[in-house]
Amino acid sequence: MAGAGGPLSRSGLRGRETELAELRAVIGSVARTGSGALVLVRGEAGIGKTTLVTEAVAGAAAEGFSVGLGKADELHHLVPLSSLATCMLHGDRPLLSGDALVDLARRHDQRIRLVERLAEVIEERAGGTPVLLALDDVQWADPLSRFALKQLPRRLRTSPVLWLLSERRGTDGPAARIVAAALDELPVHTLSLGPLSGAAIGRLAGDVLGGCVDARVRGLLEGAGGNPFLAVEMLAGLRSAEGSGEPVPKGLVVGVRGRLNSLHPDTLRFLQRGAVLGRGFAFQDAAALCGRPPVELIPALEEAVRAGLLDDDGDQLVFRHDLLRQAVYVDVPPSARKALHREAAARLVAGGHRPIDVVSHVLRGARPGDEEAVALLRRAADDVLPVTPGLAADLVTRALELVPAARPSWFAAGEHAIVCLTRAGRGREALSTGDRLLACRPPVEVSGRLHAALGGALWNLVLADELRRRTEAALAVGGAAPEVGARLAALRALAMSRAHDLGPARAAGEEALRAAVAIGDREARVQALFALGETALNAGENTLARERFSALCAVDPAYVPEEIVAHQHVDDFETGERLLSKAAEAGGMREAMLLWAQGRQHLELGRLDDAEADFVTMERLEDAVQAHVQQVNGRVIRSRIALLRGDREAAREHLAEARGRLAAKPNPGNTAAVRFLEAVHAEADGDVRLAVDRIRRVQEEGPFLRWRLLRTWVGSAVRMALRGADRELAEDLAAQAEAHAERNPSVPTATGLAVRARGLVLDDPALLERSVALLRRSPRPLVRAAARADLGRALLAAGRRPEAVAALTRARAAFAASGAHAVAARLQRELRGAGAGSQRAASGRPVQGWEALTASEKKVARLVAEGHSNRTAAEVLVVSPHTVNTHLTSAFRKLSVNSRVQLANLVRALPGD
Repeated sequence: MAGAGGPLSRSGLRGRETELAELRAVIGSVARTGSGALVLVRGEAGIGKTTLVTEAVAGAAAEGFSVGLGKADELHHLVPLSSLATCMLHGDRPLLSGDALVDLARRHDQRIRLVERLAEVIEERAGGTPVLLALDDVQWADPLSRFALKQLPRRLRTSPVLWLLSERRGTDGPAARIVAAALDELPVHTLSLGPLSGAAIGRLAGDVLGGCVDARVRGLLEGAGGNPFLAVEMLAGLRSAEGSGEPVPKGLVVGVRGRLNSLHPDTLRFLQRGAVLGRGFAFQDAAALCGRPPVELIPALEEAVRAGLLDDDGDQLVFRHDLLRQAVYVDVPPSARKALHREAAARLVAGGHRPIDVVSHVLRGARPGDEEAVALLRRAADDVLPVTPGLAADLVTRALELVPAARPSWFAAGEHAIVCLTRAGRGREALSTGDRLLACRPPVEVSGRLHAALGGALWNLVLADELRRRTEAALAVGGAAPEVGARLAALRALAMSRAHDLGPARAAGEEALRAAVAIGDREARVQALFALGETALNAGENTLARERFSALCAVDPAYVPEEIVAHQHVDDFETGERLLSKAAEAGGMREAMLLWAQGRQHLELGRLDDAEADFVTMERLEDAVQAHVQQVNGRVIRSRIALLRGDREAAREHLAEARGRLAAKPNPGNTAAVRFLEAVHAEADGDVRLAVDRIRRVQEEGPFLRWRLLRTWVGSAVRMALRGADRELAEDLAAQAEAHAERNPSVPTATGLAVRARGLVLDDPALLERSVALLRRSPRPLVRAAARADLGRALLAAGRRPEAVAALTRARAAFAASGAHAVAARLQRELRGAGAGSQRAASGRPVQGWEALTASEKKVARLVAEGHSNRTAAEVLVVSPHTVNTHLTSAFRKLSVNSRVQLANLVRALPGD
């Protein structure tokens, strides 16, 4: 730290020897082990956090680390990635150039993709040298940087990357959430800096004063309370006072005021304007806020630097400490501060700064009715919406508060707020905002736009009936612009896709599509095609659904996950695989939904291990962005996978999670899926009555779900009904399967399952044999295996033992090959009962060691051992880097290794490697 008379050599490290030694130990551990770690330094303002972090970074650089040191800024805490950028751009060998960072932020319009790209850059550097990334004052980090800091440490836990963060104690900062996200993934250390001892403060005084410290000085320093920054400021004031004969100032603000009073009025004015701009600011911006040409303020700048208040790095002026800036700032009267912030926003925008760069000033300086401020907030919201929708929603909501109610601009800002709130997943807020606007009886055209904007929120809130009521009312009133009318019609058709009678929904969707095409409105066309696709799925018309979703994806590629799933429904997994590969190569949007589609692809093709990894990764990504779309269904499938493998404990945990998530966000589809899973668990527990009750409730409570839920699981449902002696339910299920086959005559799985269901109801080996023959054309190995198992049991009951053994043997082998070891073991027991005891028993994988790894985990482990990054391994395997990370994390756990170096050594030591 530096006083008014110059730098103080290592003064901030007085009394911090223990903490510095601990930091050095962590730095050495990261370099030695090749695995990541996170350190959080906490303490009050001025306690020495910055100096300690700076010293640690310097030490790491001397040890060969590639280092990045940055600082979050209070007045830039809303600018996306501004905080982390200061780390990435730091030093002689920055991780990214300024141009590369701008390009990265421009091209990656989703948080997950942006963070993954940052991870790739850091991982690549860490492949050659350990990396230390330090961010000071993390309490002021912007939302996107906070998001990245929650993801990156655990994403890079297998690389030698040390994260060093400091946070001011007493603030409600993000550090606790960052630490919580990393806690179970990598070593986390917290250093809490307390007051310096009297002896340390005494040595600090000796550093400043250059000699012995007398009793008068020691008494003065007691007022610093062990805070080194306050002590240095008091000592600087003491040294200045000794030279001038003035009394010694007491306290920081008083001390700074004393120093300011000796400055020229131009210098004081310049410092105050700079304090309004922030801790760091451009000389020309402060000059503009002073209303003076920069050349006239050069003497003021020189005096402020001589006084030890500002540092000048050639690009920016920086208050030497946040506390100094705050001490200057609080001396500006509050009303003047507000006006200066507003003026700063206007001047900065006029000077070429982006709206988001000046938002902090707008929020501090705008007054009700400030239309220019409203426009700036809305422009800033549009800029950040793709990467930080929550921030966008906050900004445009604030803009709405600034406009007097019922003005045209109030309704425009309100519509904007509804869109942003919906994108941010805050549907209830969007709905209440819309209702507040509509209560003011806006013009008919405006009312139509508001109802159209509310459509997404109502749909996401699973309020289909309310969506239909509102859109029909708005259409009945009329007066909306053509494109708004087309959007309302499409939303009405979407709402009708949840009705019992889907004929009107189909007609409404077709009419809405024709209107959208006629007027050329893309949004209406997308909504109409989505409505038609949903209607076809709910009607069980899978071929038509595929056509609709393919047309939709041609208009908006973001819907590629829906198109992939639609192809799966018609047994076209080849096209699904091609679309998944194309999306992986392109780094497509909606990555969580793509993982959902990929997980279903692997599941239906009998790749249980890969499906499990996909659903784990999908859930992690949805948790990261707080968009919980498929988590209930993901847990339902993972529970069924666990039952197939024989892991009853994991299966119950997944069921409990699915129930909990359903309770938090209920909807008919998820309710039916959980009810069916409860039936499967009840059957496994021997409670047939409960199983039958759950199946019946699924059938009764959601008629349209008949065509979406039990496509490939209908055989299991029929068997449960028969075991429970509920023949009526079994007949209903079989008829459902037959109706589905009639709707999809070209889909082998549908036709084969219909015959299988009827064969089970009639206990007819001939029908079951025919179902096996039909399902030979199905690409789904688990469906084929289940049909063979049913046939084997029927043949055994009919006394046709050799044929039964052959069918059961093939079924057992298929289940075992897919990893369904519990089912394979059950069939093995049935084979023994049939006298075929010579068959080798199916067994699962071990829990630890190389053989515990799945095939995909072994591929990833070998690629990483060869030196591949997550990105290049993903390119080789044609999957997303997120999936590679999931496989790698699992492999590390099973192999009990903590770094890529350890993994490489283990792989090289394997026999044959």
